[in-house]
Amino acid sequence: MSKNCDVCGRGTVAGNSRSHSNIASKRKFKINLQSKKIDGEKMKVCTKCIKTLSK
Repeated sequence: MSKNCDVCGRGTVAGNSRSHSNIASKRKFKINLQSKKIDGEKMKVCTKCIKTLSK
């Protein structure tokens, strides 16, 4: 199961989690995907695209 938006193609991004002593450990920033029907087709869309499409 891919964690990419079907509309804009945005996906997960890698970054660092910083502790109190500033030690870096790798983490992932995942996007907020929702299942929505767009033009009768079920798609996985990020919430930023849902907000843009409703305008």
